[in-house]
Amino acid sequence: MQAKSTVFIDNERTRVTEWRFAPGASTGWHRHEYDYVVVPLLDGRLGLSTGGDELQIAELSAGVPYFRQVGVEHDVTNVNAFEYAFIEVEFK
Repeated sequence: MQAKSTVFIDNERTRVTEWRFAPGASTGWHRHEYDYVVVPLLDGRLGLSTGGDELQIAELSAGVPYFRQVGVEHDVTNVNAFEYAFIEVEFK
C-alpha cells in the first residue's frame, strides 16, 4: 500500500509535502535529492528499511522536527495501528 503525498509548495528553493500513511503503507524505496526537515504531525513510530534485513524503528513526537542531509536512501513504513502523517520540507 502506497503512502499519499500532497505537495503544498514547490518552487525554485523549497518543496513542502505532506505525507499520509494508512497503517502498513509505505513510501517505496527512494533516495533524497535534497537536504530536508521532517515535522511529525502526530506521536508515533515509523519503520525505516535502509537496505539491510533489519527494520529500524523511529519514535517520533508531534511537532518535533529532525534534519537529514541529501543522499538518504530508504523505504518508510507506518508501523502504527492508526493513520500517520508528517510534513517534509526539502531545500533545493
